[in-house]
Amino acid sequence: MAERIPAEERLMNLVVALVATEIGLTKQQILDSVSGYRQRAGARSDALDKMFERDKDELRALGVPLETIPSSTDPNDLREARYRIPKSEYLLPEDIAFTPSELAVLSLAGDVWSTGSLSADARSGLRKIRALGIDVDEPILGFAPRLTAQDPAFAPLQAAIEASRVVTFDYLKPGEDRAKRRTLAPLALVEYEGRWHVYGRDLGVSADRTFLLSRVTGEVVAERETFDPADREGAGDRALAGLEALAARQRALVEVTPGSEGALRLLRRATPARQGYLVSYVDRHIFADELASYGPEVRVVEPSELRDAVVERLRAAAAVHEGDPS
Repeated sequence: MAERIPAEERLMNLVVALVATEIGLTKQQILDSVSGYRQRAGARSDALDKMFERDKDELRALGVPLETIPSSTDPNDLREARYRIPKSEYLLPEDIAFTPSELAVLSLAGDVWSTGSLSADARSGLRKIRALGIDVDEPILGFAPRLTAQDPAFAPLQAAIEASRVVTFDYLKPGEDRAKRRTLAPLALVEYEGRWHVYGRDLGVSADRTFLLSRVTGEVVAERETFDPADREGAGDRALAGLEALAARQRALVEVTPGSEGALRLLRRATPARQGYLVSYVDRHIFADELASYGPEVRVVEPSELRDAVVERLRAAAAVHEGDPS
């Protein structure tokens, strides 16, 4: 059985081949020589043609400047047309320069995000940075962490945003027994306080809303209905501004044991007060989960709703350890 090359690897092989040639390659030369196509030499010619056409569209959609050079003898003969990616167009502008430290940061940033978590624009920009041809061998950190979006809703929401498609999903709010169906024109995905949120126009209430991805239950379904891509302009900034404003209105007064894990994590975002520290938060239930995880290291002074939520969680944990089946 012929070796199957993933589509992403095939596209990268195609880019490398087309950047490396000055005069360009014909379609037949590409199908015969580029890894990902030549392994399917036994496939029907029309299937390979369709694959190549899809790949061309994909590269152009990602911002790769793929050129078609007509045949000098017969401009209408696509079989003799040549394809190439001009280096001058593929590279970053000449007036952009990076220091070795900046290149190291960019390289690390590219390694941090898994391919599935990068938008089309981000992937295009990352390719241009790597096309500088500079090998960064002086890491700023001793390791390159891999960040992936753990929420299953992330990938379909990102795809819907890029395609300007309306989505529907079930959303379960704390304290409610059943999830409610939401219809959303998703405009931006934003990370705040280590958690992912989707911001968009809730068509059910005709208002802008922000939803926590971890509370999306079931499948995110992309509908046929679309929205104006211009609506996405500045959506991420609006979403973050809304979350920051909400956090500014919600502040907890806590007492923290010095030198504890709770102190290490909370004091980085806390403001000293006369009695303990003031810590802003967006979601009372999520913040209560965090505070309860610190056990006796943290005590909530106010607000009372947050304190009660933390106590409830600590009692539940104690009951589990004591073997209470309820």
